[in-house]
Amino acid sequence: MNPARRSLTLLVASACLLLASGCDGKGNSAPAGTSAAQAVASASASALPLASNSPSVSAQPSPSVSAPAATDTPDPISMKLAGMTLEEKIGQMLLVGIQGKTAGTEAKQMIAEDKIGGIILYSSNVGSLKELVQLTNALKQSNEGNPAPLFMSIDQEGGKVSRLPADYAAFPSNAAVGAADDADAAGTMGELLARAVKSSGFNMDFAPVLDINSNPDNPVIGNRSFGNRADLVTRLGLAEMKGLEREGVIPVVKHYPGHGDTSVDSHLELPVINKTETQLARLEWLPFQAAIKEKADAVMVAHILYPKLDPDRPASLSQVIIGQQLRGQMGYDGVVITDDLTMGAIVKNYSLPAAAVDTVLAGSDILLVAHEYKNEQAVRTALLDSVKNGTISESRIDESVYRILALKAKYELSDQPIPVPDLTGLNSDIQTWRKPFQQNK
Repeated sequence: MNPARRSLTLLVASACLLLASGCDGKGNSAPAGTSAAQAVASASASALPLASNSPSVSAQPSPSVSAPAATDTPDPISMKLAGMTLEEKIGQMLLVGIQGKTAGTEAKQMIAEDKIGGIILYSSNVGSLKELVQLTNALKQSNEGNPAPLFMSIDQEGGKVSRLPADYAAFPSNAAVGAADDADAAGTMGELLARAVKSSGFNMDFAPVLDINSNPDNPVIGNRSFGNRADLVTRLGLAEMKGLEREGVIPVVKHYPGHGDTSVDSHLELPVINKTETQLARLEWLPFQAAIKEKADAVMVAHILYPKLDPDRPASLSQVIIGQQLRGQMGYDGVVITDDLTMGAIVKNYSLPAAAVDTVLAGSDILLVAHEYKNEQAVRTALLDSVKNGTISESRIDESVYRILALKAKYELSDQPIPVPDLTGLNSDIQTWRKPFQQNK
């Protein structure tokens, strides 16, 4: 979508939402006769403007954040961006993990003081259903007054990568669903996953896995993949992605350029794959290219070294793999998220501050820092210093923050608290859906 048309889409969606609700976004009635343009301008001066929640409405921003030509009303996201400080912009690019099952002092500091853009929760953060909802609500409450709602994210794939409390009916692995080769079932899986994570307060799921399980000795992917064929992984993975979208949860496809042929776990060490660009294009890239054609909202990039593509930096830090190939050749202009920068693949081989700067220069938008407050502080400081000393231009930061704000607007993210859900209906639906896959577990 060209910049002018995209901006018009966002403006119209924002104005329609404001005028339909008859308020200014703070609960105050809008004056009679308020125009769409006036409504959008008013909203963007005080809160993140919202676009349509329908997954069919594209809100993909261009790499440029300059005001689009041939329009009388400024782009509301550009207006929001123009009112943010450098510190607030850098904060939006950080998605961080926290300690414990409650919103502790460090978590609240990262949100209130560092203005971080998102949180990821792991099994160590998850207690009972009630405790989890209290946690997500408390984190959102800490974000009050910040420029945009939080990404509340989780790894909920099914099978062995399931973070939700035991109150939820279990999801089978992707491999079990893949064995049935049923795209409709994979689509339903996406919908059910979205309903599950949304009911606990999440709005982003690091799924689907688009890795092709081509190496039987792979220690980290295995049954997390739908299978060992590109066509199978593509069909089922895209169906799951669209199912998540339909239920209003942001899917993050992973792990570009493909983690299926590694023999090392990147949580522990840096995997090395000696494949050429031509070889990747024939297999690993295929599901990701298909997802890009289907307007994937976000792509996670893996910590894998491809010496024949870039001998010095893994994919997650590589201008060749992110900038030239993903953004350039494949034409992807959505949100790029790194895998966790505190994994062994990075911290055992690279300086964390230098890695943070390298990945932004390469084209990443969101830096995942899953462990330890000191690591978040180091990454934040490195990015701030890099802009102040000219290593990274502020316009480059603006490109990423525009994409982030546009994605939050597209899904109408909110920091409003949610009640503890009744899971009776959801669990019944999951149990009914999963019956055909029980034998494939």
